[in-house]
Amino acid sequence: MSRKSPLRRAVLPAAAAVVATAALLQLPPGAADAAPGPGALTGLDTGAANRRAPVAGLYDWSKAGYLGGAVLPGAAEVNPNATCQVTAAELAGQYNVKPDDGADDTNGIQAAIDGIKSACSPSGSYTKLSTITFPAGRFDVTHEIHVDADYLILRGAGKDATKFVYRPDANTLYDTLTPDGSDWDEDGMTSGAGKGGWLWPGRGLFRVQSRGVHTSYASDYAAAPANRKDIFEGTVNVHWKAGVKLRGKAGDTAFAARTGDRVVHLASSGALTSLTPGNLVNIRAANSQKFYEQQQATPTTFPLLNMHMRQQIFTITALDTAARTVTLDKPLEYDVPVTSTSDGSAPIDGATYDSKAAPLVDPVLGVGFENLGFTQDMPGLNPAEANNNYGNMAPAAEMHGIVFKWAANSWIRGVRAEMTGSHPIVTEEAKNLQIVDNELNGSWNKGKGGNGYFRGSRVWDSLYAGNTSTLLRHFTFQWSAAGNVVIGNSFDSDLNLHGGWERNNLFELNTVKVPYAHRSGNCRANCGEEGGGGPDDSNWFPIWWGAGKKAVKWSGGSGYRNVFFNNAMTKQLTDGGPYNDFYADRHRVHVFGWNGTAYQHLDVGGTPIADWAKNEQWDYTGGHGVDATKTDAASSLFLKSVDGTPPSSSTGQTSTPSTPTSTTTTTTTTQSPGACLTAAFVRKSVWDSGYGGGFTITNGCPAAVGSWAVEFDLPAGTTVSSSWSSVLTRTGQHYRFGNADFNGSVKAGGPATFGFNAAGQGLPIACTIAGTKCGGTE
Repeated sequence: MSRKSPLRRAVLPAAAAVVATAALLQLPPGAADAAPGPGALTGLDTGAANRRAPVAGLYDWSKAGYLGGAVLPGAAEVNPNATCQVTAAELAGQYNVKPDDGADDTNGIQAAIDGIKSACSPSGSYTKLSTITFPAGRFDVTHEIHVDADYLILRGAGKDATKFVYRPDANTLYDTLTPDGSDWDEDGMTSGAGKGGWLWPGRGLFRVQSRGVHTSYASDYAAAPANRKDIFEGTVNVHWKAGVKLRGKAGDTAFAARTGDRVVHLASSGALTSLTPGNLVNIRAANSQKFYEQQQATPTTFPLLNMHMRQQIFTITALDTAARTVTLDKPLEYDVPVTSTSDGSAPIDGATYDSKAAPLVDPVLGVGFENLGFTQDMPGLNPAEANNNYGNMAPAAEMHGIVFKWAANSWIRGVRAEMTGSHPIVTEEAKNLQIVDNELNGSWNKGKGGNGYFRGSRVWDSLYAGNTSTLLRHFTFQWSAAGNVVIGNSFDSDLNLHGGWERNNLFELNTVKVPYAHRSGNCRANCGEEGGGGPDDSNWFPIWWGAGKKAVKWSGGSGYRNVFFNNAMTKQLTDGGPYNDFYADRHRVHVFGWNGTAYQHLDVGGTPIADWAKNEQWDYTGGHGVDATKTDAASSLFLKSVDGTPPSSSTGQTSTPSTPTSTTTTTTTTQSPGACLTAAFVRKSVWDSGYGGGFTITNGCPAAVGSWAVEFDLPAGTTVSSSWSSVLTRTGQHYRFGNADFNGSVKAGGPATFGFNAAGQGLPIACTIAGTKCGGTE
């Protein structure tokens, strides 16, 4: 029998975290109240040498991220050819791209990228990267920039210094909306044989994707108006056309391959020219009635779809042209029926649908975005109205920030996004990405149709680390996303397994602090969910899981072995109420959609749940869809060390949940705080009635210090209105910020941080830490 309550009723300390408001597009002071808990773990060592060996019984995540564990490129990997390094001076002189001049910079930036693509990408490599360096200042963009030059870094002068301001023009805005005007209508946006759905997930500011047009669509492309031409570029039009049908394997003729196989059997006809060893291939398994039944999605009133819910991009290691087989670099994670009916299923919608091996004909490789910021400018709209508003404020402007589609071994680091049109970062068919140390804040559209996510869709073997996300709808994996690691991030939204058979993903060391205001019903226009339907009346909890009968209407149920470990997850159940622990046992491994040996849908008392909403607080362990029989004494299942101190790597097995265990690493302190610590203040953002600021505490001694306190005065007329990552006490105009439980130990050479918002413009005076004068105050 299922039991209530992985949701613990203990109240956490009041300390909250917030991300600094940006200079790009000022967020209102109230936005700070919705920010997540203790800050993201930026600067993690995620290199291959710091990765743990696979833990017995769990997936092997050791090859997640850029080039399967490589350190992100530095100066040594830059192409020495000056032609392949576009400097700020060359941007201005050759391409007329100048900061702060009010001119449209789109075409000049595109020309610089196209120049690199022509002159440098063909001979480039992961150790011979081109760069385009943008100076500080504002650059104005009016339509999508295509970053389809391999081995190229777009680098700014800093996330608060280089600012791309996107104001989509008439040919970029969607001119076809759903009949009620609430969302982009991709199916109604047609031209020739194409439709807007071919653009999915939609237009963005930067798009890392081929612009190739298949010969079958050359005439449609030529005839298409300016606001439809991109329908025919890249995506299915090239890769799908190259797909090869499959045939049954010997002794198991209904299937071209099974879970665990590395060899896929190809049909007796079909060109093999693009299936070259070393290249990438997408193995796409057709949906079938039996597959939907496995998800507990039937019977359903929603239509079942002929499509490829199960898919993944692999590297080809061998091609046998005589036997017509292709060998993959890693085992399959799903069965691959030859067709939608070969497993004995009845046809879906009266048709038989083929599985395929689709080579990536022209993937974009080795693209990086570094040290820059972007926003979508929406004149006439107030960003404060978007706060905790899960609706679409401007459906025609549902533009994303950075889109990766048919891309691999690329990265984003040190980027700040403020108020994008929809998703600040989104994928659709990508692998081995590394998204690290970014700040993503706010979206104009977070409603019907699935907008405003930090979204990984059809993404594989990728790493999301040290990011801070505020005022978005979800952090989401969807559409067969698998083998990804999400570590050390800070979110004020849920970790969302949205559906589509996503599997084998790891979530650990994240801070997830979900306020009461973060709920579907908190919506003021164009409300609802992906796939249609109105808002529900439930709360969103730190985890969202795609139940088959609910998620079938847009993508199908969540898959198996999605792991949650050592996350700080809290939920506020009432407006203004306390934040309560959710799955508080930090050292227990919670494996969703798993019974220990095979997939299992979550159930209550043996009955599969039809919807996660209002079922979030059941205990699904003990045979009800969440396997919690494993514990691990280390801080991380992915890394050997998260703070420079090697953790224990022992793994224990128990049959029932154990008493929660502290995850704090204790280091002996041999120095007094006064001899070791310095504190520096920075005012990070300013608004009419106040400002936001923060302190960085640095330990200059060779041993850790176990506690700290910063004290200062504020001038009359200025007060602290909120604070985070500290314990605040006040006497008149004198303020003392002591460490919180989680950040009291400051390792040798390492920092601790805390921050506050002030009402008034007065800055800290007479600041001390452990009796020593602070440094760096304004």
